[in-house]
Amino acid sequence: MPRQSLQCQADFPTLPEMNKTLVILVVGLAPRFVGLHTPHLQKLAADGGLRQMNTVTPAVTCTVQSTLVTGLPPSGHGAVANGWFFRDLSEVLLWRQPNQLVAGEKIWDAGRARDSNFTCAKMFWWYNMYSTADWSATPRPMYPADGRKIPDHYAHPPELHDELDAKLGQFPLFRFWGPLADITSSDWIAKATLHVMETRDPTLTLTYLPHLDYNLQRLGPDLDHPRLQKDLREVDALCGTLIAHATATGRRVVVVSEYGITPASDAVHINRALRQAGYITVRAEENGREILDPGASRAFAVADHQIAHVYVGNRAHLPEVRALLERLDGVESVWDEEGKRANGLDHPRSGELIAVSRPDRWFSYYYWLDDAKAPDFARTVDIHRKPGYDPVELFIDPDMPLAKLQTVWKLVKRKLGQRQLLDVTSLKDTHLVKGTHGRVTDDPDDGPLVISSAPELLREGHVEATDFKQLVLDHVFA
Repeated sequence: MPRQSLQCQADFPTLPEMNKTLVILVVGLAPRFVGLHTPHLQKLAADGGLRQMNTVTPAVTCTVQSTLVTGLPPSGHGAVANGWFFRDLSEVLLWRQPNQLVAGEKIWDAGRARDSNFTCAKMFWWYNMYSTADWSATPRPMYPADGRKIPDHYAHPPELHDELDAKLGQFPLFRFWGPLADITSSDWIAKATLHVMETRDPTLTLTYLPHLDYNLQRLGPDLDHPRLQKDLREVDALCGTLIAHATATGRRVVVVSEYGITPASDAVHINRALRQAGYITVRAEENGREILDPGASRAFAVADHQIAHVYVGNRAHLPEVRALLERLDGVESVWDEEGKRANGLDHPRSGELIAVSRPDRWFSYYYWLDDAKAPDFARTVDIHRKPGYDPVELFIDPDMPLAKLQTVWKLVKRKLGQRQLLDVTSLKDTHLVKGTHGRVTDDPDDGPLVISSAPELLREGHVEATDFKQLVLDHVFA
């Protein structure tokens, strides 16, 4: 062999073979839940390793997932909550989908930079539209001009959408969130993930199982509750199927959760307090209902579980707004610029102030003072129109006669093409919510975790959420 060829081989060594890896995100899974009712997860932890994870604030879906895939705190990637006030639009927008809203190098781009043969399937993790992952799918309903909301999902490449529909049927959107949410949606996602692994064989597969989130918020994190025990067995069975496939195909497995859910007693009506103090402006619709006008308001809060971004138009009002918030029952602390820096939330999208609730409370978005003037979407499941997160969407109004029958009938009429307001949730029963999250849990055993089939890659002690990206890359390349 000529000397020049030998030199080329020395300069460009062969890359080691990659270890295909499956990451299963089980929402709300805490270390204390891994045991009797989760035999598959318990075996994975026993054969591999389990660590508590130090998550970021706010400990909510979009923020934590963005940290997991970028390795950055919210101040770096910009997903400061599940939604925020877009100052250039003067609108509050939650649950946006474009991946371009998240700054920083994503884990699939880092993998591809290391080895051009690296591929990634991103199944139902958030900010999943227009990402550079090779394959992806995410909830995306259709909104015809007649006012209906039709269950659907968005997939890349486009042919994957029809392929999944043909194999699994229509994505069960109404079982993904709302009063009817149950194991059906997680089952669909697990099967879609298996299909992509079987047909595309990605190097890294990210999948998302939301099932535990529902009853942990409805019932609270009471491990003695029979319904929660059933939920744990149901989601563990899905994990078992995914783990078995991963093991059979030589994949490493990582299980992670975004946050832990702790008991809740009731809401803090932060916007009502701001309204009563004269900071909030509303617009009156023709029917007398009130719509929040954030662009005209002197101060208002974007409520997101146990965290509220408070936007104050004139900085001269900051001391008085902060004093008002600190007096509210259920508010634990209020962060200014220094507090935001200390907690990794000093980003231009953040509110001028950030309110943190006590462990047993959460923030409502409610801004009206008379329920008769609440907007028509307030009693519906409408995650895009409400200017804040609303966990009461998980419940059918207990005062509604024949509630489940009425709900099903309204859905049937919608499916038949009739316009139908699905106004089935309560306006006054915020005490129904028994579990919440957003602040870092006081007890790490109540918080999120990481389980790995490769214990040699887990360091002693807690895993930092900002280190998770590198940990997964280590599973692929170590």
